[in-house]
Parts: sequence; structure tokens; C-alpha cells
Amino acid sequence: MIPQDPVILLSFVNMKLRDTYSNFDAMVEGLDISSQEADSIIEKLRQIGYEYDAARNQFERP
Repeated sequence: MIPQDPVILLSFVNMKLRDTYSNFDAMVEGLDISSQEADSIIEKLRQIGYEYDAARNQFERP
């Protein structure tokens, strides 16, 4: 289950990216997340000021 609270979601996603997945798309596929859910994750994290940095494979403040 994907956390709904944006700050907990940030921690969850960055942990998965750090420990298990090589990039966001691999995480989406590995966790069987729909493209709509993936877009929702990106938007929730954007709303609290975080963007995905592919080079660092994490969500961080730009």
C-alpha cells in the first residue's frame, strides 16, 4: 500500500528507490502501480516542493 500523506510518501518512495529500484519507472512496474497512480505520486511530491532527479534516483528539492 502506498502512503497517502505526502511527507511519508516522500520517505517511502525515496527508500524504495535507494534500496530496491534503479529508477522511478522500475519502481512503478515493480510495485504494480498504474500510470494514473504514478502521476498522482509525482503530483503529490511536487506540491510539497520535490521533483524526481533521475541522475540521483531520488525526489529532492530543485
